[in-house]
Amino acid sequence: MTEQRPKRPTAATAATELDIVDAELVPDGWPGPPAAAPQPRYLITQHTMLGPGELPPLARQRPAWTDADFRLTAEDVADLDEPDLAENTIINRDSTVRAFEAWCAAQDPPRLANPCTTATYTSYGLHPIRRGKAGEFKPDSVGQYMSRIWNWQPMDLRPDPSRFKGRLRAWRKEWVKAGGEVDRAAAVTITYNLRIIGAVDESTNIGKRDAFLAALAYSNLHRESELADLLVKRVKVHDTGLYVTTATSKTDQAGAGAGRFIQDREDLQLVRRARAWLGVLRELGADGPDEPLFRALTVKGNLVKYPEDRKRGKRMRPGSLNERLQALADRAGVPYIDGHKVRSHSWRAGANTDMIEAGVSLRERNVAGRWADGSHTADTVYDRRHGIGTRDPLAAVPLYGGPAHAAVADARRDPGAETHAG
Repeated sequence: MTEQRPKRPTAATAATELDIVDAELVPDGWPGPPAAAPQPRYLITQHTMLGPGELPPLARQRPAWTDADFRLTAEDVADLDEPDLAENTIINRDSTVRAFEAWCAAQDPPRLANPCTTATYTSYGLHPIRRGKAGEFKPDSVGQYMSRIWNWQPMDLRPDPSRFKGRLRAWRKEWVKAGGEVDRAAAVTITYNLRIIGAVDESTNIGKRDAFLAALAYSNLHRESELADLLVKRVKVHDTGLYVTTATSKTDQAGAGAGRFIQDREDLQLVRRARAWLGVLRELGADGPDEPLFRALTVKGNLVKYPEDRKRGKRMRPGSLNERLQALADRAGVPYIDGHKVRSHSWRAGANTDMIEAGVSLRERNVAGRWADGSHTADTVYDRRHGIGTRDPLAAVPLYGGPAHAAVADARRDPGAETHAG
């Protein structure tokens, strides 16, 4: 007898079985079960921080802004149109931006310069790096150019600079290995500054200004822009020294100002030279409290007259003061020191270098030079001791290890030492 095997269900029987539903009959017209309530949507970003049991804000909870909340007055717009950067910073930024815009326009097809994409920013950054490898730029210069372009972009649409910075770091390492060296200004230490001032003819109006300029630039570690923006009222002359207030500086972003008393010294004679120059300004009718402290003079020692619409008014350009200080160094026979060019920053570097040699703490030097609190720039950038590359640091180690081995030194000097040796 053959075994009867159950038949495998066909597609038709399977479909029939699936159509059988265990359900409950409902009356006609019943709307069905209520729809599930929508789940709340929360607004979460990478900056969200929640305490225990705290829920994030709902996505629909937006501020009830109206059109008025986005409007500025005409007076507001006029105030915002005023420059909020130093003049030389604006000049450097604008020239860099023009070069970037010209490069973007020259591409095929042209690229948008503002706001630019990360690809455009990176591609342009590689352009000066390649030119730098050919000898046209230095790494620090390219970094400054690209930083200006990045800051010029709208804050919420700035490109990602990480890929460019990575290539810049790699090039800087190659550049240093190949013998590249950052071009630092020479340090006009006190010895050089007195030599420079000694070559000035202080019997003339120009000489009185120049001698005071060189003495103050060193004593207060001034940047050229700070010197150019000093006002007469910012310098209080006392018998024992000067109280100088630097209203704005590169590291003083809040514009709080920094005041410092500078004690008079017999070598720099700050008080005498300040009084002599202020006397010249009084004779010229330019000693008002809001007048610039340093003024451009004609060959005969009179005030240079500027157009009424001049952007800086009566103030000298920072670049003009730099050129003047360089001319003073050239006249004294020291346009270069240790192979480095003398510039306005040389006086700032020289004073800091002298204070390091004298053991002044970094904190005190940061205050004197208006460097940011906690900054190490005064040690890493402005320590420019002369001949430091040719001095042997081991020369500072006492011979024979110091006084403990004085007997050894005496024995070496004793001509009869070999006779007495056992």
